[in-house]
Amino acid sequence: MQPGEQRAIVTIALAAAFADGNRDEQERDELRRVAEALQLGPDFDMASVAQDVLLGRVDLDALAAQLGSPELKQLAFEFAVGVCDADGLRNDAETRFLADLGRALGLAQPQIAGPAALADAIATAPLEAAQPKPSNVSEAELDRMILDASITNGALELLPQSLATMAILTLQVRLVYRIGSAYGEQLDRSHIRDFLAAAGVGLAGQYLEQIGRGIVGGLFGTVAGDLVGVLARGATGATFSFATTYALGELAKRYYAGGRVMNTDLLRDTYAALLAKAKGLQAGYRSQIEQRATSIDANGVANLVRG
Repeated sequence: MQPGEQRAIVTIALAAAFADGNRDEQERDELRRVAEALQLGPDFDMASVAQDVLLGRVDLDALAAQLGSPELKQLAFEFAVGVCDADGLRNDAETRFLADLGRALGLAQPQIAGPAALADAIATAPLEAAQPKPSNVSEAELDRMILDASITNGALELLPQSLATMAILTLQVRLVYRIGSAYGEQLDRSHIRDFLAAAGVGLAGQYLEQIGRGIVGGLFGTVAGDLVGVLARGATGATFSFATTYALGELAKRYYAGGRVMNTDLLRDTYAALLAKAKGLQAGYRSQIEQRATSIDANGVANLVRG
C-alpha cells in the first residue's frame, strides 16, 4: 500500500468516525489518542489529517482518486462501515456519509449493500446470542470464559476479512454482559458502552486502532489475502485483541463482583495494569490462537457473533 493510499484510507476512516456530526471535546480527545496510537511512521502527517477531519475539509472524490485499485476502494468502504457501526447501528447522518462515499468510490450497489448488511448483523446481534444467561457461575468458570473469548478474538484479528474486527468488539461487549449477568446484573448495550468508556476503551477508537495496525503491519497489503500470509504477519494485532479482551473480562469480573463501586480513575488504572499483564500472557497462547483462526469460517463471522 502506497503512502498516498494509506493517507486516503486513514482519512476516510477518521471521517466516518465523525460522520454523525458530533465533534465535541470528548471525541476530539479520542481522535488525538487514536492518532497517536496509529503510529503510521515519521513521514505520515497525522496532525494535518486530523485537522482536516475536525474542520470538515474532507473531499471524498479526491480521496477516492488516491486509491489505485478496486480492491482498496472496497476495503476503504468496509472500514468506514465498520467505524460507523462500531458503537452501535449507524444513524441517518452516518448512512448519508456512506452513501456519498460509495458513490465517490464508484462502487456498485451490491458492493455497498453487502458490507453494510454484515456490519448491521454484527452490530445488532443479541447480547445473549444462542447461549443462556450464566447463573451460579464459579470464578474458575468465568476465568475459562474470559480466556476462551480472548483466544477467539485474537484469532479473529488474524482473519483477512476487514469486518471480522467488528465481531471482536461485539464479542467483547457480550463477554462483559455475560460476566455482569453471572453477578446478577441486568445490563444493556448502553450501560456496557459506558463501562468501556469509563475504562478508557472507546469502541470506535479501538476499531480505528486496529485499522492502523493492519496498515502498518501490512495485513491489508494484498487486500483480503490468504490466511497463511496473515498468520505470518499478524502477531501484533492478535496480541492486541487477545490482551484487550482478557483485560476487559478481568476488569468486568472485579467491577461487578465488587458491586460496581470502582470510580473512573480506579477503572482506568486497573484496566491498564490488566492489559500489561495480558500482553505478557498472550505468547503462551499463540498456537491456540492460530489454530482457532484456521477453524473459523471466514465467511461465517456473523454466525459466530450470533453464537
